[in-house]
Amino acid sequence: MQWLSSWDSFVKTVETGSMSAAALRLNCTRAQISKQIGDLERNFNTKLFERAHRKLQLTPAGEVFYQQARQTLIAVQNTQVAMQNLGATEPQGILRISATVTLGRKYLTPLLPKLTERYPRLQCELILTDQVLDLVEHNLDIALRITRQPPEDVVAKRLGALKRAICATPAYFQRYGIPQTPADLSQHRCFSYLLLDNYRWHLTDASGYEFHIPIQNRIQFNELSSIFTATLAGEGIAILPRYLCGDALRDGLLQEVLSDYTPHLNFGQYLYACYSPSRVRIPKVQIFLSEIEHLFKVVLE
Repeated sequence: MQWLSSWDSFVKTVETGSMSAAALRLNCTRAQISKQIGDLERNFNTKLFERAHRKLQLTPAGEVFYQQARQTLIAVQNTQVAMQNLGATEPQGILRISATVTLGRKYLTPLLPKLTERYPRLQCELILTDQVLDLVEHNLDIALRITRQPPEDVVAKRLGALKRAICATPAYFQRYGIPQTPADLSQHRCFSYLLLDNYRWHLTDASGYEFHIPIQNRIQFNELSSIFTATLAGEGIAILPRYLCGDALRDGLLQEVLSDYTPHLNFGQYLYACYSPSRVRIPKVQIFLSEIEHLFKVVLE
């Protein structure tokens, strides 16, 4: 289906912003992408892109074609998945999973070898990133996301709520003192949560009263394990998920403060398994969902 390749090249060009980027994504040359788009424009007898100042911009016709082509490619992909798994009762094929770096490294990395050993026809690919990946564009079977509101066009199964702690090392508190109230935090070295909080922490007390505290630190990170490492090194106070800092708290390497207050983050506290409706009945997705439901029911309690 030559037209399918051309349509995919066009959609990837729109989504990546350039023919060169689309070529990298599709593992081909820029010249091939350019030829395919040129063929489309000749077949439709209309321009799909305005080419000005080295920047591609969709024409009105290009906008219409992009929406239709993307939906068609999704439908084709869903059909392929359904046909490949037709009549299958045992997990088979490649299971592509996306998860945040620290969560995936801690829980999914040790889980996947057990699955592939149990199911010889199953292969697993784990993509660890703190970026939200489009399920269709990246051909993902399932994505684990910490979010306030999952996308409306996917099936989202809530796996549990992430609990978080405000903590630092005992040595840090011995040197700088222990904050007794949320307002005291503004006088301490505090880490922004992945640089997504505008350098303000949002806490609530048991009655629901809200506190918005400006925070500061001369060192900041956009990656959770780096925040954890810096906190263990005594560089400041952090809000950390308990699945990451729990062992350090139990071993006395970290000390929790302001435990009567609940930290709130912009992207919420719930962990979801997100997947396309076309994947619902596929054995490899069903078995993985069953495994992680049990896993996170235990670790998030």
